[in-house]
Amino acid sequence: MTAKPMIGADILVESLVRHGVEVVFAYPGGASMPIHQALTRYRQKIRTVLPRHEQGGGFMAHGYARSIGRVGVCMATSGPGATNFVTCLADAKMDSVPVIAITGQVSTPVIGTDAFQETPIVETCRAITKHHYLIQRTEDITRIMNEAFHVATTGRPGPIIIDVPKDVQLKSVVPDFDAPMNLPGYRPYRRATRAELQRVLEAIRKSRKPIIYGGGGLVLSGASAVLREFATRCSIPVALTVHGLGAFPADHYLCLHMLGMHGTVYANYAINEADLLLALGVRFDDRVTGKLSEFAKHGRIVHIDIDPSELNKNKVADVAIFGDVKDALIDLNSMLSEPENADLTSGGRYAEWFAQIDEWREKEPLTYEDRDDAILPQYAIQRLHQILKQRGRLEQTIITTGVGQHQMWAAQYFPFNQPRHWITSGGLGTMGFGLPAALGAQVAHPLKTVIDIDGDGSFLMNIQELACAHTEKLPVKILLLNNQHLGMVVQWEDRFFEGNRAHTYLGAGLDREPYPDFVTIARGFKVAARQIHEKADLDSALEEMLDAQEPYLLDVLVPYQEHVLPMIPSGMTVRDIIKR
Repeated sequence: MTAKPMIGADILVESLVRHGVEVVFAYPGGASMPIHQALTRYRQKIRTVLPRHEQGGGFMAHGYARSIGRVGVCMATSGPGATNFVTCLADAKMDSVPVIAITGQVSTPVIGTDAFQETPIVETCRAITKHHYLIQRTEDITRIMNEAFHVATTGRPGPIIIDVPKDVQLKSVVPDFDAPMNLPGYRPYRRATRAELQRVLEAIRKSRKPIIYGGGGLVLSGASAVLREFATRCSIPVALTVHGLGAFPADHYLCLHMLGMHGTVYANYAINEADLLLALGVRFDDRVTGKLSEFAKHGRIVHIDIDPSELNKNKVADVAIFGDVKDALIDLNSMLSEPENADLTSGGRYAEWFAQIDEWREKEPLTYEDRDDAILPQYAIQRLHQILKQRGRLEQTIITTGVGQHQMWAAQYFPFNQPRHWITSGGLGTMGFGLPAALGAQVAHPLKTVIDIDGDGSFLMNIQELACAHTEKLPVKILLLNNQHLGMVVQWEDRFFEGNRAHTYLGAGLDREPYPDFVTIARGFKVAARQIHEKADLDSALEEMLDAQEPYLLDVLVPYQEHVLPMIPSGMTVRDIIKR
């Protein structure tokens, strides 16, 4: 305990430093000014990145956290500044992202009086955060900060909101940075028992058609290496959710790539026919399961997850294990080395199963009908991947996306062999996510290539962050697949509403000229930009984009008639899959 008094704002920032925070994404306002003044006093220890909208700052914190595996910190003022974090916090809750949002609040004497820029942000965010605090005493700041970092990063990660009244920021007290936490009943960690894991091995022993259904929990727990060991030793194929991509190498024979609504046909067929589903770090999301009663109905289910509330929530498991998935796989790998389990790693156990999977892979690969007269989005993504591979940059590239067709095409046609190289909004599906998330990832990894694959509708929602890219000298690249439409909604209109267009055209006028002029907008922000529409220009444009030492926008005009396929319609089953 130090004998030196400090004001609350300095105590808060000093707490951030002591928790290893190196950067905050913060937009100032009246109720948070003392914190920002404190940040200027700590500028040698903490970098403050100024977004151009609080939501942009929140998603920068997402990109930072998900790319580096540490807490992302964002700040805003009270009222509208705080409410602009709501979508970011809901997104972080759905996708298990450790984000701490710090908001200024009106002084404690006027809380509840509808004071200027007052909102009850803790009440507003109660259901969309893992935990929440309204600090009412300056003396409590250190304890609350200790608790916030602990809760955000342990168990199933998630967002925390800390609301700090202005008078609490200004009051001077002697801080205790070692203040003990007060979290009765919070026990986020459990290691699966040997008896529980023995049931898993017995299920594998009885299986003839097993499959691993792997999710984002594998990435969050750092389980990629042990998953690969487990899957290869047991010769079990792996299908991944959109957040699981990269947890198992896409170029591995056992990888069936993404499953679910826009997953590969062979992954969905395998899930449907498997007699054992090993569900690791997943939550049986409806975009994966479709009609829940029909999902994986032919086999037994083993479900391992760090969040006990997910067990038996959507799908009842035959073996439900509350525990850290990395440690469970470590222990399973150890058990596989025991003589009595040697049969589980013997070759050829699943020869018939793999013969069937290989037949599906050969007959139903991911494919599209390429064209010479236009740049198809799938082709543009494939060429980006191939050029990066030729340059030897794949392992040094992070991809973010907005939400829509471009997101699913990126998941399908840009394979990932490593975790934390793929950052997208999954559970909430938030348009406008891609650019700010890319900026956050670039801050975390200044020497890596960070590319936002985006769509014009999604990109427009946080386009103002081009200013942040320029002023902060963050050389992110934006591959904008511009079809002038809300592409995914258009696809649903075509498939289920007889092609009736209900406000999904984003252009202007009858001439169908590209609108807006993204190149002019980007250059107005002093960001380099180029537009192309000829297929012959694509490679040179991609090379130019990748060579740029500054932020760069490549506006690629693509046809709006393309659909993301395959597709299992919402609430339907594998039998209803649309392939063409």
